[in-house]
Amino acid sequence: MSRSTAARSPRPSKPQVATGRKAKKSVRTRAAAADKPAPKPNGHDPLLAALGERVRGLRARRGLTRKAVAQAAGVSERHLANLEYGIGNASFLILQQVAQALQCPLAELVGDVTTSSPEWLLIRELLEIRNESELRRARIALGELFGTKGDARARSRRIALIGLRGAGKSTLGQMLADDLEFPFVELSREIEKFAGCTIREIHDLYGTNAYRRYERRALEEAIQIYPEAVIATPGGIVSDAATFNELLAHCTTVWLKANPEDHMQRVAAQGDMRPMAASAEAMDDLKRILAGRLPFYAKADLSFDTSGQPLERAFQGLCAQVRSAIGLAR
Repeated sequence: MSRSTAARSPRPSKPQVATGRKAKKSVRTRAAAADKPAPKPNGHDPLLAALGERVRGLRARRGLTRKAVAQAAGVSERHLANLEYGIGNASFLILQQVAQALQCPLAELVGDVTTSSPEWLLIRELLEIRNESELRRARIALGELFGTKGDARARSRRIALIGLRGAGKSTLGQMLADDLEFPFVELSREIEKFAGCTIREIHDLYGTNAYRRYERRALEEAIQIYPEAVIATPGGIVSDAATFNELLAHCTTVWLKANPEDHMQRVAAQGDMRPMAASAEAMDDLKRILAGRLPFYAKADLSFDTSGQPLERAFQGLCAQVRSAIGLAR
């Protein structure tokens, strides 16, 4: 072989060894890949699946349809559906829009707010293994510590009825107020007085966030004005934690329960299908809303099932239970 041919012959390739920044970058890349959670067997990323569950839960708790949230967030209904089922590629801006539509902090949507400070972490460590009963005692103790717990006697003289629309809050509430000789307060009417328009117009003109502000103001004023009262609350009052805390602190709460069929029949009889209007799956929507709110309704001091009962019998049962709870004998 001539010298010129040998000069042109390719040399055997040597293994490439990364050095310096490239080596460090390679190590970081492999470490990140190793730390990434393995996808579930069905192919859904576990983080996206958990995010989807939180979105569905928040939407159900607030009684909103997927279409309504999608419109408020400015995203397509299909995109929101993919997000809820853990198959969406959710960007930060989209998550922020969805959080705003669901009236919750972005931290609540994507993860745990108790990671924000060492004190939160320490408190979480104390609480995360507690059952519901222990957590309730902790909540009440915190209310006493920070002065947000209402006076026990004053609390016993305000009866707040909670539950889904169609449970009988307005009808039974008025009857109960007459029996106790207390004023009757329909909180929805008070909200309309504050806003100067109907509930529907508040939602249409100003949005759900504005409605929640009016709801909070109406409740606070009712508590200040009426030392004794029976208050019928809107079904979604449990959707805002601050407002619901205010209600629990200053009123004896009674959850008026009913099965979904009774709820639907009573609402339809009133000529109002809200919030299931224009839905082909109204019963499924109602059951989903009830399931989302049920853990919050269950925080009430008392519960009374109105299903399958004539009005007079339901009133007598409710009245006896309330009178016994607040220490008012006939």
